Amino acid sequence: MNFKELASEYKTPLYVYDLDYMSKQYQELKEAFRGRKSILAYAVKANSNLSVVKHFANLGSGADCVSIGEVRRAFLAGIPAYKIIFSGVGKSDDEIREAIEKDILYINVESEAELFRVAIIAKELNKISRISIRVNPNIDPQTHPYISTGLHDNKFGVDINTAKRMYIFSKNSDSLDPVGVHFHIGSQLTNLEPIYESAVIVADLVRSLEAIDIELKFFDIGGGLGITYDDEATIKPYDYAQAILGTLKGLDLTVICEPGRFLTANAGYFLTKVLYEKQNGAKKFVVVDGAMNDLLRPALYGAYHRIEAITDSASEPRTVDIVGPVCESGDFFAKDYLLPELNHNDLLVVHSAGAYGFGMGSNYNTRGRSAEVAVEKGQARLIRKRENFEDLIALEKEFLEN
Repeated sequence: MNFKELASEYKTPLYVYDLDYMSKQYQELKEAFRGRKSILAYAVKANSNLSVVKHFANLGSGADCVSIGEVRRAFLAGIPAYKIIFSGVGKSDDEIREAIEKDILYINVESEAELFRVAIIAKELNKISRISIRVNPNIDPQTHPYISTGLHDNKFGVDINTAKRMYIFSKNSDSLDPVGVHFHIGSQLTNLEPIYESAVIVADLVRSLEAIDIELKFFDIGGGLGITYDDEATIKPYDYAQAILGTLKGLDLTVICEPGRFLTANAGYFLTKVLYEKQNGAKKFVVVDGAMNDLLRPALYGAYHRIEAITDSASEPRTVDIVGPVCESGDFFAKDYLLPELNHNDLLVVHSAGAYGFGMGSNYNTRGRSAEVAVEKGQARLIRKRENFEDLIALEKEFLEN
């Protein structure tokens, strides 16, 4: 991939996505579950660009959505209703109503209060809503606390006893159809043991429900498979699948897996140009045209991204902080990072930027979000144009007082 040519044609800051890499990751994970009824439901929040979602739709993927906006994106991208799941802790009445009317595969319910709202709204619509219940197995996922979701300290899901009450309520309801169970203990998981332990707990719940004549169809294992940002040892998809499937002996369930980061993170690159270097005492800064409003992960939770310099400089690497123009001390991509001496307009490539990059972006400091480009079979194409100032003020301008 010629990053200099891409930066020259589409300007910087710029996101670039390798769709062929995404296909390879998808097929590897799909192959891992071969021989078992399964659906891969792409986690749209990882990278919600319509062209990316459509790419996965063309591969046969479903969609895991955490807002009604993502549900609408999934439909626009060509994902059929029977492969769309609506998850998330705080669904509004309007979102629940639309999801029921669109007849998606099921709504993932995260609390008793939410279950009661789904039941009421479905009854008002004179429909039966398919639901799954998200179980919180209280297993430590051994990941960053901001992306841990499987402990009782986290806001997600319900405990086993609460789940049982909810299934019994749903079974006896005229407006609910309990079809699945769901668990997702966190993101960037690199240890198989917590995943296996969680699957054991949730599979045992399914067996206990069968004993009281509540038979589910879907075993939703969430996502969270980790990727290599630096030197992490990751879980092989085959080992992941075998660990899950080993807990389901005697159960006739379709496995649903919701990969996001695994499919897109290492397919993405964030390109940013050097503006200048700056010395403050003993500290050296490299100031670039990209900023925390473009790629928030380092500022948000100290995330590491490998950064590659494309330069003619032959100097020895030295320690620098790589920072952007936003008026915040938290506006950085890396601290104490080794890079050679850099010149104006040299290019930096931030790797592993295909997940939770553009989607977390903002217009802070009245900065337009960057363009997005897809590369497939060696051909590049624009899939989102760069925002300009008129885009940023479009929803405000008409309200200016004369």
